[in-house]
Amino acid sequence: MTSLKSLLAACGLSALIGLAATPSLAGSTTYPLTLENCGAEVTFKKAPERAIGLGQNSAEILLLLGLEDKMVGTAFWPSKVLPQLAEANAKVKLLTVEMPTFESMLAENPDFVAVALPSLVGPNSKIAKREDFDKVGVATYLSPSTCLSTKDVKDQYGSRAELWNMDLLYKEIDELSQIFDVADRGQALIADFKAREAKLRGSVAKDGKNLSYVFWFSSPSPSADAYVGGKNSASGFIADLLGGHNAITAEAEWPTVGWESIIAANPDVIVVASLDRNRWELDKTEAKINFLNTDPAVSQTPAVKNKALVVMDGQAMNPTIRTIYGAEQVAEQLKALGLLK
Repeated sequence: MTSLKSLLAACGLSALIGLAATPSLAGSTTYPLTLENCGAEVTFKKAPERAIGLGQNSAEILLLLGLEDKMVGTAFWPSKVLPQLAEANAKVKLLTVEMPTFESMLAENPDFVAVALPSLVGPNSKIAKREDFDKVGVATYLSPSTCLSTKDVKDQYGSRAELWNMDLLYKEIDELSQIFDVADRGQALIADFKAREAKLRGSVAKDGKNLSYVFWFSSPSPSADAYVGGKNSASGFIADLLGGHNAITAEAEWPTVGWESIIAANPDVIVVASLDRNRWELDKTEAKINFLNTDPAVSQTPAVKNKALVVMDGQAMNPTIRTIYGAEQVAEQLKALGLLK
């Protein structure tokens, strides 16, 4: 099996690291800058000097924008930092790979917190609510990709009525680059992602089979329901980008689905997440694949019988900068299996 690290390298991630120096026509930020962000109005009188990246995607965007010298901490990392960002990330204090405490963040005297998920600052957060940061004068910015309604799905991740697309990621990069007055770097990064997206969509044969996918993040145990990517999630976007569709039809961002339902969905491909965390045994890629191959019922699905089991960075199943790389990883493996032209 091809290692995830080599797959990441094959996707050309190193090309991103030089973007901070790429010239662009983007102008300087005029302060005060006011942005509407996930239902809140946030105003910046100047560029932040002591930022925290709360959540992997937020931290990695800041690093890709060359802002490590403006960062005083990061937290909540499901996976290790992108290899090409390791040197920059080493300059930034790691508060914890799990959820930090509110007090541990305030101890770094931050003036800004970029947040990847509503579970980290939402009404049910175990860390703090967004208004808690407001009360101490710390501005927050929540990823637009994760501002979802919880009206129909009573969990912290919410549901998505329309398929996620990269425009929300581009908005996040653009606005973060404006906040820090590095709009030229933001536009260069966006241009790189747009080129990757167009190349991948253009490489999929128009007459290829419309493959059905299940994206399995993890499960607490083999007998428990599986956390899978919902119909309109980043996983659904990857399936669509590759000319297929998500076999999971739930609009919840992260539905828990029983294996009987997954079997009934009859997927052509099962994508298993590679995770660096070790919360559950089935966080491990090898444990997932072993379960799929040995469970008497699941092993009879078309995906398993045809050995259409592919590995993808688990963080790519979230709507993040990793999503396009995840699509590239899946495409490479499926082409090697002869399932994509």
